Amino acid sequence: MCCSSLQLSNGPVVGSRKRPSEGNYEKEKEHCIALFDQWSEAEQVEFVERLISRMCHYQHGHINSYLKPMLQRDFITALPAQGLDHIAENILSFLDARSLCAAELVCKEWQRVISEGMLWKKLIERMVRTDPLWKGLSERHQWEKYLFKNRTSEIPPNSYYHSLYPKIIQDIETIEANWRCGRHNLQRIQCRSENSKGVYCLQYDDDKIISGLRDNSIKWDFSSLTDLKMLYTILASTQVWEVTTGEVLNTLIHHNEAVLHLRFANGLMVTCSKDRSIAVWDMASPTDISLRRVLVGHRAAVNVVDFDDKYIVSASGDRTIKVWSTSTCEFVRTLNGHKRGIACLQYRDRLVVSGSSDNTIRLWDIECGACLRVLEGHEELVRCIRFDNKRIVSGAYDGKIKVWDLQAALDPRAPASTLCLRTLVEHSGRVFRLQFDEFQIISSSHDDTILIWDFLNVSTNGQSEGRSPSRTYTYISR
Repeated sequence: MCCSSLQLSNGPVVGSRKRPSEGNYEKEKEHCIALFDQWSEAEQVEFVERLISRMCHYQHGHINSYLKPMLQRDFITALPAQGLDHIAENILSFLDARSLCAAELVCKEWQRVISEGMLWKKLIERMVRTDPLWKGLSERHQWEKYLFKNRTSEIPPNSYYHSLYPKIIQDIETIEANWRCGRHNLQRIQCRSENSKGVYCLQYDDDKIISGLRDNSIKWDFSSLTDLKMLYTILASTQVWEVTTGEVLNTLIHHNEAVLHLRFANGLMVTCSKDRSIAVWDMASPTDISLRRVLVGHRAAVNVVDFDDKYIVSASGDRTIKVWSTSTCEFVRTLNGHKRGIACLQYRDRLVVSGSSDNTIRLWDIECGACLRVLEGHEELVRCIRFDNKRIVSGAYDGKIKVWDLQAALDPRAPASTLCLRTLVEHSGRVFRLQFDEFQIISSSHDDTILIWDFLNVSTNGQSEGRSPSRTYTYISR
């Protein structure tokens, strides 16, 4: 049997083939090309498919190598040639920093598109819009004035933003390292007065700190209260004040013992009391506030409440946390686990973090009621607690502030010994209240002081850096 040519079923031809003479090949090739040129595109494709099907794997590899560069299109270079620079810029604007660096090295045309499109500026603007840490740095380092502006002579060239990006990354890494290592610049505000018994509560923003003292007074700076329209005081009743005039706008009477805590947002206010009840109020305006529902279920004073659009969460001296529906005010579930009364909590998304007089902190999944982690380390009652996406900060009657790694705490595999990142010891009395952001902790204590722990403006020797001034708060007694 002749084996000079063997075709497999639906496959290429294998075996040896006799090559015609060079002269015949050239003539036959030209004849085939002439015929090929006369055919339609569909006929040409079908013919080439038939040819490829008769080739061996080695030949397929050669054809693939030949076709690969022909199939590639440099659309970033091609688009500007068609007057579509804006499309090329828009495509590259989705790149992250590492990819943008690589794109600049492709060719001069890509580099031109990135430069003229101000894509490093757009990348930084995107980060500032979506990340609170970037937004805070832009404000504190004062490069926000170069962002979110159209192309004018007032803004620097793209090279400025290209060099700014790694500096921002370095700042972020330094801040994270300062948090982990406890490096900070400390500012102390003395609040001692003739009848002072400690700074019981506080809240701050970019311009001011408002504090409540245990001499029955509230201290603030009137001149900076530009965005705060109402101030709430909590006694046996709840009073609404106009802060600029000191006028009482409304007095809400329901509770028959001291109101211990309240929260308000988006037309809703929730108050809790020593009388063991929780009151839910609808707020149409400061003068138009009506009682919607009273929530009863705790067996001791309700110390703290928090809520969002889905749930109201309350914590009590009866050792329990109760969850209620915000829309219907119906009871949902009880979170059990603390061995003594609960003094503080925060609720966000599906996470509840609570602190108790059993000296522990517990993390809860509000949807199923499971306790996810118990944090131990404080030696006395945990009085205040706050958390963000990265960390938990707690203050206790032992005078200590502890910083915990939230993501590690949510990982059941993480050893308990790795969860507390740092313990801050500067207060000489009980820590009553604290608040923090990406750059600082502000805390108040029974020792009549407010402490500002600044993790941004810290040099290697522990002194405040000059290149980015700290926020300075002045204590004003009114």
